[in-house]
Amino acid sequence: MDHIEKITTDELQAKLEAGEQLDLIDVREDDEVAEGMIPGAIHIRMGTIPDHLDHFDKDKEYIFICRSGNRSGHVCHYLHEQGYKVRNMVGGMMNWNGEKVF
Repeated sequence: MDHIEKITTDELQAKLEAGEQLDLIDVREDDEVAEGMIPGAIHIRMGTIPDHLDHFDKDKEYIFICRSGNRSGHVCHYLHEQGYKVRNMVGGMMNWNGEKVF
């Protein structure tokens, strides 16, 4: 299995608090996203990622988010195989202690 870069929720929160511009993609389902998203994240459900490849730029890095880090890990492997720069937020929203937008 290819090595996928990871980022912890604490590392991500520190980057956001430092004002870094990050491309965050939340791949959870609609009802999960209704419970709150990380500010600035874009919602693209996991099942629709293949239909949204034109949304991604191979020169940028994207951080993928789900509930626990499992689904976003699958998305990262898929996109990594397509040649995209990806990073998985380990622990997912279950470990996120930062701000949420609804």
